[in-house]
Amino acid sequence: MGLVTQVIDFVLHIDVHLDTIIHEYGLVTYLLLFVIVFCETGLVVTPFLPGDSLLFAVGAFAARGSLSLPVALAVLGAAAILGDTANYWIGAAVGPKVFHRDDVRFLKREHLEQTHRFYERYGGKTIVIARFVPIVRTFAPFVAGIGKMTYGHFLSFNVIGGAAWVLGFVMAGFWFGNIPVVKRNFTFVIFAIIVISVLPAVIEFFRQRARANAAN
Repeated sequence: MGLVTQVIDFVLHIDVHLDTIIHEYGLVTYLLLFVIVFCETGLVVTPFLPGDSLLFAVGAFAARGSLSLPVALAVLGAAAILGDTANYWIGAAVGPKVFHRDDVRFLKREHLEQTHRFYERYGGKTIVIARFVPIVRTFAPFVAGIGKMTYGHFLSFNVIGGAAWVLGFVMAGFWFGNIPVVKRNFTFVIFAIIVISVLPAVIEFFRQRARANAAN
């Protein structure tokens, strides 16, 4: 529970923690940001890492001059695209061996099934749409690899989705993150971002349950 508590605290007070990291590590901050986003998008065992909230906070700090906006966009964009690429190839290599098992540690079957439903509904566009849905974002490229989606087809959606996700949230933070009311209530804003991001997945979950109950 200690790790979970630390992650929650980091996410909800990401402005405080990011400010500390920038002052203590300087340019190394960009490397740390790259690693976080790469792992959040590239490893199915770390969907709990901050994504949307981190990008928004980075934009806010870029507006203050604490971070370079062009460098941040380039680093985070590369991390998002490379993370999905790694996840795709991991799915292609090991996915078929674990997808049909229920006892795989750190890999929740319901997350895979939820992502499968997204594919059934949106097809290849899932790679783009999933960028804006926590957890599904982490599993979408993994499932694409399992499903043997043509890599060229996957890559085009990957680049479009990664660029749109990073640009959208970073620029939102850049433009709105330092508005006095937002700055004073940054934790509440981050919490709202998380809730809004998760909402589509929650709605889809209850829709599927309602359909299943109706069928029975």
